[in-house]
Amino acid sequence: MPAKSKAQQRAAGAALSAKRGETRVSELQGASKQMYDSMTEEELEDYASTDRKGLPEKVDGDD
Repeated sequence: MPAKSKAQQRAAGAALSAKRGETRVSELQGASKQMYDSMTEEELEDYASTDRKGLPEKVDGDD
């Protein structure tokens, strides 16, 4: 499932970085922390690799 917004794509990238040990988990906050805790590395890769062109900055709700 691809990311639905630029903010979601960036949060997934931050969480993926922490999963890979490139960033400290303690540096995560908000959505990226939740994504780190609840998603697999494969799921995060899918979200983080979404092309941001044409995506809205944010989306409302949890569609």
